[in-house]
Amino acid sequence: MCAHVLVAEDDAMQAELIRRSLLAEGHTATVVHDGPAAVDAARRLGPDLVVLDLMLPVLDGIAVCRALRREDDIPVLMLTARAAEEDVLLGLEVGADDYMTKPYSPRELMARIRTVLRRSGRTAGRREEPVARAAGIVVDPVRHEVHCDGVPVDCTPAEFQILLALTGEPERVFSRGQLLQCTRGYDRSSTERAVDVHIMNLRRKIEADPRRPVRLLTVFGVGYKLSGGRA
Repeated sequence: MCAHVLVAEDDAMQAELIRRSLLAEGHTATVVHDGPAAVDAARRLGPDLVVLDLMLPVLDGIAVCRALRREDDIPVLMLTARAAEEDVLLGLEVGADDYMTKPYSPRELMARIRTVLRRSGRTAGRREEPVARAAGIVVDPVRHEVHCDGVPVDCTPAEFQILLALTGEPERVFSRGQLLQCTRGYDRSSTERAVDVHIMNLRRKIEADPRRPVRLLTVFGVGYKLSGGRA
């Protein structure tokens, strides 16, 4: 059961702990740190589940949950330091599917996430993400493996997500902004220039001569593309 989970948590350390736990379970994750960003990400990404902190800045978790419920039935697991019964009931009344109080065990959180996903059925019957193949590159999102001309390639999580996007649509030109969005939840950088660094590192790994790339090409003024037909 591989799911994409949106984590809305203003505590950076807590958010990173949750993100790492999700990745270890085979899920993917996007992390945001305030209420408006949570609503926007949910609308854009359509996650399978939202792990939602109650005490978010700008727009709290209750308001975020209400906004989500007006538009979709995305499962919501609410996290909060508030343990009072009225707080728990309020969270459930506005549409949260489950409610956990802090501090909590990461193992229990993952177990709760599995339960909510099972109940929701959003991942039921979903086909595994297909292996992407192009230009001699094979990217397996389930096993999280990359091969280039049959040789294993070690990639960082951000590099993996960029290469998965490029390999999945060879010849499509991706802007830096689009590729940066692929790394959300993996790359803490907030600038599009970080994509250039990832591309440079990927060229070192998949190009015979990184200074004269024939696979991972720059489209000047636009972004990058992976050249070559499907392998």
